[in-house]
Amino acid sequence: MSAGRRIGTRDDHERFCEAEDWEQVRSSRGKLTGHHTTYGLALPDGRILRTRISRPVDATVYGVSLWDHILRDQLDVTEDEFWSCAKDGRRPERSPARAEPENALPLGLVLALKRELGLSEDSSEPSPRTTPLPA
Repeated sequence: MSAGRRIGTRDDHERFCEAEDWEQVRSSRGKLTGHHTTYGLALPDGRILRTRISRPVDATVYGVSLWDHILRDQLDVTEDEFWSCAKDGRRPERSPARAEPENALPLGLVLALKRELGLSEDSSEPSPRTTPLPA
């Protein structure tokens, strides 16, 4: 561990989730899980993040490799972003929602055009394998 690096606790982890408005995940029966506190966050780009905090949520410090995994794979933030949110309430900047292209065609239409008319994806001209319809 590098000098000066701060490793988070279960309390810090929960404080981060609460500051960024993560929602507690419930079981299929609508109950909160018993062995972990589980949070989920739907991102504007369509991804859903999920993180678990072992109970009891307390001042237990995470191990370095587990802490790195939580930041990278569960919370998708840097250490600076984490501490800024957990301590000061500044939420991390997340990827914006993907804008749909203005000229997008529905997938079903594209597949039908390719199948029925032999159109290629990158052109509006029939592909050479297309035979002309009889007159």
